[in-house]
Amino acid sequence: MRLRVGARWKSSVDATEVMVIRAPSTEVDLRCGGHPMTPDGKTDGAELNPLYSDGTQIGKRYADEELGIELLCSKAGKGSLTVGERPLPLKAAKALPTSD
Repeated sequence: MRLRVGARWKSSVDATEVMVIRAPSTEVDLRCGGHPMTPDGKTDGAELNPLYSDGTQIGKRYADEELGIELLCSKAGKGSLTVGERPLPLKAAKALPTSD
């Protein structure tokens, strides 16, 4: 699938919803809980894969610098985000500068 900045994607196996903050220029296989995410979240009877059940956290960003993708979780769920079978890690917060 081709991702666009600002697009919203929903999991087909749990409540997870994300918004695209940064999109790669190539097509990606965005998944949650081991199954493809869709714009409407419609399910095809798929169930959460236990191998991909670490969960997502509302308000957190998930990113992979190498792939050039960043997602903001707008609704948490039990499934974990992946691109294909590659986990999409939680983005670390930037350290604030020290003040004198």
